[in-house]
Amino acid sequence: MDKRLIWLAVGSFTMSTVGFVFSSLLPSIAADTHTTIPAAGHLITVFSLSYAIGAPVLSALTGAADRRRVLVAAMLVFVSGNALAAMSTSLSALLVAQIVMGMASGLFAATAQATAVSLAGPEHRALAISVVVGGTTFAVALGAPLGALIAALWGWRGTFGAISLLALACTTVLWLRLPRGLTGARLTLRERFSAIARPGVAPSLLVTFLYLSGGFMIISYLAPLAIDGAGLSALSLPALLLAFGVGAVIGNLSSGYLADRIGATRMVVASLMASVAVSISIATGLHLLPHHLAGPALIGVMVPWGIIGWAFPPAQASRIVGYAPDAAHLTLSLNASAIYLGIASGAALGGRILENMQPANLGFFAALFPVAALAVLHAGIRSHRRTIAAAPAE
Repeated sequence: MDKRLIWLAVGSFTMSTVGFVFSSLLPSIAADTHTTIPAAGHLITVFSLSYAIGAPVLSALTGAADRRRVLVAAMLVFVSGNALAAMSTSLSALLVAQIVMGMASGLFAATAQATAVSLAGPEHRALAISVVVGGTTFAVALGAPLGALIAALWGWRGTFGAISLLALACTTVLWLRLPRGLTGARLTLRERFSAIARPGVAPSLLVTFLYLSGGFMIISYLAPLAIDGAGLSALSLPALLLAFGVGAVIGNLSSGYLADRIGATRMVVASLMASVAVSISIATGLHLLPHHLAGPALIGVMVPWGIIGWAFPPAQASRIVGYAPDAAHLTLSLNASAIYLGIASGAALGGRILENMQPANLGFFAALFPVAALAVLHAGIRSHRRTIAAAPAE
């Protein structure tokens, strides 16, 4: 394996950490900026929307440029966004910083995957992409709890400062190690979105969106859920995120094996059904159990919840690639945008629920989304089968 892929994964790890660490930062940010936690939740929504939009739009604009320069420029903009966030004294300044970081992260992710394939060669495409995407998994497993721990010790500004320093170090290595003159093909936005018209792709992207919306309705507000709902202390947040991250690594690593054994679609269905059960169990436990039992119960569910949550993405990606193998680079990019649109939607809807209800109710609403995803999945499979049956035989 080309060792330069590791630094692309480090870049992915650094940028993804911002998206996942916010669930532990919202209470302190809300307090320091004199706003509410639901209002601070807009930071997650803005980052995710910027990522989802930045990935296809900026990739279309820079597709034919030197990838080394594009990656380094994206990292430097990301560093600037973190520095702005660390120095921000108002929610509006933080929102601007999130837009900057989200757009840079989307551009980096799309360019890093394409660069990884070019470095590894077509015969090792799957491995190259998995290494880079693996940085996101480790952001959940390691980056988010470390960021939460730094925030507990030195405040949320310290978290942004630490991420900025790591990103700067990664930028230096990428500039020194990546080859010059590595360019890609310029694709217009129309070409990048053309894969949506392929049979089965659009319903699959909707399933991704719905699944992430439900999951991040809870994950985004894990801090008020744990502190106000389960009676845990703020110091428990790094441990909660670490437990979830351990589960995420297990789920991510086992998903491919299980999908090969039972089929990617069955794996996705199992993840959706388990997500419904976990969401309802979290809400029910917080409503019915006293704090001295609700807290340990929430901690206990974090590892299996991480396994369930992160068993979905690899299996779903495999399904989407299967619908249009020749356009995998396009469908995977669209799936990434669907993921972050779902995160943005979940954070926004979760914030509105928190404004009017107790945190414990989040789980009941979150359970509706994987149920809807199951319905869309079923309808999409039936439609795809009809399309194949109606196609003329060659």
